[in-house]
Amino acid sequence: MNVWEPNSPLGGLPIIKDARTKRESSWDRSGGNRDFKVVEPGDTAVMADIKGVGCIKHIWMTTRCYAPQYLRKLVLEMYWDGEENPSVRVPLGDFFGIGHATCKHYVSLPLSMVTGEKRGPKGPFAAAMNSYFPMPFSDGAVIQLINESEERIENLFYYIDYELYEEKDRIPEDMGRFHANWIQENPCKKVVHDSDVKNPAPWDLPGTNLTGEENYVILDAEGKGHYVGCVLNIDNFDASNQEFTWPGEGDDMFFIDGEQWPPSIHGTGTEDYFNAAWGFPSGEYAGPYHGISLGSDVQEHFGKWSLYRFHIEDPIRFTKSIRATIEHGHANDQGNEFSSVAYWYQLEPHKPQPELPPVEDRLPRRWPEHGLWDR
Repeated sequence: MNVWEPNSPLGGLPIIKDARTKRESSWDRSGGNRDFKVVEPGDTAVMADIKGVGCIKHIWMTTRCYAPQYLRKLVLEMYWDGEENPSVRVPLGDFFGIGHATCKHYVSLPLSMVTGEKRGPKGPFAAAMNSYFPMPFSDGAVIQLINESEERIENLFYYIDYELYEEKDRIPEDMGRFHANWIQENPCKKVVHDSDVKNPAPWDLPGTNLTGEENYVILDAEGKGHYVGCVLNIDNFDASNQEFTWPGEGDDMFFIDGEQWPPSIHGTGTEDYFNAAWGFPSGEYAGPYHGISLGSDVQEHFGKWSLYRFHIEDPIRFTKSIRATIEHGHANDQGNEFSSVAYWYQLEPHKPQPELPPVEDRLPRRWPEHGLWDR
């Protein structure tokens, strides 16, 4: 049986493959218990530099750094097959499912954070982080963490578990490479729609959107592949309906292969795209494919939110390009802070990843975790 033949997670367990299981980790080469790396400000820690044909199966890592908001200041990059521009370039905390430079305990199918009331050596800002996204490569892989904070990383612990295959088991030409990018608008550009109605019901909000031009863009990719989900972070301080302070009602719109209007995929509201409804009444919850990994007040919705939706069973496929967008409020009538991570697979080459904004420009608008102070 070919090692690349697809199978379900449990159904494939009996299949014996021609592969070697290996790990790159931060274990103490002296035999002691200092099983971590120290990374000075401005330095890059190469966690894996793998040669050959294989697939990353699991990443576990945790860090300790005393720089405020460091989870947004450390940058995770991944390179496949000798490429010069990374396929993954995302702030560390955001990649693993929580924005706003913080962390929270949650478990989904591909990503998780493991923490508790104490939440690590730095209060609520440290966690063990896991990824189970498969990441194939045909000619090597490099995974690294860049310290763009003002303090050194006192502890960088990590496992990168992977398989290596024989040359005869080369990756098929239709095997995509894993990609992820990070986007932020702080704040989104608010579109004002005139109305004489005070505190209208959500379905009576004024304004229309029949172009998608002002939408928040989660992903703008070129090539052939499929989108497998996102994490969307909202700092809700500018809701359109001041009675309910609700940051939803923004429709998701996916423009496939250069199409204009209408898009192939058009949703009915932010809460609906993330597989919830009626204003996130559950608050925080963690499902395998969708959840609210960080939730604020479920009555007023004021504050910081992190939402995830993984298209594991229902990937969104494209042959030339994809523009994945979502309205920020109905017809983009809210000026909240948005940031996001998109996850997708595609055939190379990919559209070059842009450099991230400078550290000071990508920090959360309000800090500490749920505070009300301007940046």
